[in-house]
Amino acid sequence: MSKRKYKGDNQSGKNHHRKPRGRTKPKGRQKPVTAEVTCSGLTKEGKGIVQWEGKKLEVEHLLPGETAEIAISKKGRHVHTELKRIIKPSEDRIEPPCVYYYECGGCQLQHMTNQAQTRFKQNTVDILMQPFRKPNPILTMEHPYAYRNKSHTTFGMNRDRQIIGGLYARNSHEIIPMDRCLIHDPKADEIAGTIKEILRTTKLQPYNEDTGHGFLRHVLIKVGKTSGEIMVVLVAASSVFPGKNNFVKALRKAHPEITTLVHNVNKKDTSMVLGDDEKVFFGPGTITDTLGGMEFVISAKSFYQVNPVQTEKLYDKAMEMADLTGKETVIDAYCGVGTIGLIAAKQAAKVIGVELNNDAVRDAIRNAKRNGVKNARFYQGDAGTFMVEMAERGEKADVVMMDPPRKGSDEAFLSSVVKLQPERIVYVSCNPETQVRDLEYLEKNGYNAEEIQPVDMFPQTVHVECCALLVRDQ
Repeated sequence: MSKRKYKGDNQSGKNHHRKPRGRTKPKGRQKPVTAEVTCSGLTKEGKGIVQWEGKKLEVEHLLPGETAEIAISKKGRHVHTELKRIIKPSEDRIEPPCVYYYECGGCQLQHMTNQAQTRFKQNTVDILMQPFRKPNPILTMEHPYAYRNKSHTTFGMNRDRQIIGGLYARNSHEIIPMDRCLIHDPKADEIAGTIKEILRTTKLQPYNEDTGHGFLRHVLIKVGKTSGEIMVVLVAASSVFPGKNNFVKALRKAHPEITTLVHNVNKKDTSMVLGDDEKVFFGPGTITDTLGGMEFVISAKSFYQVNPVQTEKLYDKAMEMADLTGKETVIDAYCGVGTIGLIAAKQAAKVIGVELNNDAVRDAIRNAKRNGVKNARFYQGDAGTFMVEMAERGEKADVVMMDPPRKGSDEAFLSSVVKLQPERIVYVSCNPETQVRDLEYLEKNGYNAEEIQPVDMFPQTVHVECCALLVRDQ
């Protein structure tokens, strides 16, 4: 698809700013009006803030200090904006290196310099954490592209009945055909492209969400950044795989570097990518990777941080905050496959990992054996209930390490931490907003935030990781 340019010139007279693809005007929306505005700041989603007729509006891809022409339309109480052209660009603006940037929903900040992205994320965390203390400077990534060790490609048909593969457009299930995502591992995108070509030469059809017909829904690829091992997961709507042998043969011939191939079956009408049933076509069904000097087994369903370079920095900081001397009992809540807990076990007397997902617990036990760790035990169950029962038995934990999902923890879990009364809590979060809510609860119940460390785990996006140390009042 061709890319139109912004009409606005920068100070050097060069015209190099691409315009986002126009969107179809929804029914019921009034005819747009055009306005010249100046951006005063950014929202937490990285959108520009402007004033128009006494209202505060948000404009995608607009930067502070910029003057621009925007289109404004109303539908009921909702106001829609679209950036038309930049009149006066910011020094923080760059040409996004990705040709799909203005269509795809995966990245939000590629039109900003790395330095501007760093300031934006630091400011976001600084504002959120004001009630507690000033955060440390954010830990950035030297080479902030091609970092994702996990990629997900969706397949479908275009209007000409041609097979396409790519990522979803922003806020939709429209597939944007693409050959390369710049934050993916390049080898993963190359393999996804080969699968698309194999589909075109066979009778296999992509799955159609609207009709429920078709076979292949997604391809999930995981790459061991250290080991070089590659897992390809074919997510299909059926357990019957027509022409399986020819498909596998063609894929292995094109990519002998693939170390395992898995057929996952997802028959449900759901936004979840993976289904419950899977069959390994070749290889062990897992890959391995190294983190913190330890080797971890990664399965199709297991959670593993997507940016191993930044994860090393994050976990190093978490261990520094834990301040282990070899005498402590450590609880690894939400332990997953045991990454944090097993790294902590090298410096602690005992580690207890608790996780609801039974598959992850099995992986954690396997990882402990693989690394010769004998002072860590992993249990399937609710970590909050587990800690309450420990407290009722009079058992103690010196450090609780927690890495909850984006929604954060609930009050039941946090109250169980308080009942156990560890000296230190190391709280790793992929969502500082929910982390703030949880820190407020912990501070009201006898803990003080002693250090807060943001980490840029997801360059080119608005997301930021944050690690906090809480120490119990004496």
